[in-house]
Amino acid sequence: MKLYTAHRAPSPRRVLMFLIEKNITGIEMVNMDLNGGEHRKSEYLAKSPLAKVPALELDDGRVITETRAICTLLEGRYPEPNLMGVDGDERGFIEMADRQVELYLLGGIANAIRHSHPGLAALEKPQFPEFGRSQAEKVREVALGFDQRLQSQPFIAGDRFTVADITAFCALEFARGLMKFVPGEEGMHALQAWRDRVNERPSARA
Repeated sequence: MKLYTAHRAPSPRRVLMFLIEKNITGIEMVNMDLNGGEHRKSEYLAKSPLAKVPALELDDGRVITETRAICTLLEGRYPEPNLMGVDGDERGFIEMADRQVELYLLGGIANAIRHSHPGLAALEKPQFPEFGRSQAEKVREVALGFDQRLQSQPFIAGDRFTVADITAFCALEFARGLMKFVPGEEGMHALQAWRDRVNERPSARA
């Protein structure tokens, strides 16, 4: 298999963390130059028509895109250690938590950064700075909700580390670097403590 990735972007990082957590090896890594527009060239568009990374090319030539879908495929092929639920009930609650993080936290962070950071002007045309600022405010409201959740449970989806924690960690690291958002500095101490614990995992250091 071959993974088309971009190591500094949050969604590809989610897949890379997932691979390490599951001890999956032997996948060829192809790092795409996003600033150089490599993801918009015809050769890659034939694999990922929406010009998005990551994309996983299987040995039979099929290509699967979308981070969550890639992780679902890999979970099916490599079921242990389990990161997405051992039965229907647990899968449902983990997916709920993961989707909440992806849509409301990571999505808001991405919008804020894409529309307000000058370094992403080449990727986001046109930028709408006011929209970016409003998204940054909403991100803090969402983050506060996760901080409250983590005051009563150790991980994003409950009692154990799952794919939802990977998504949330990559979201916060993206915000830390480009939004200068550090939860502990804004009174979200449970969220900060969770982030610091996850940061000690080998997958977070890759």
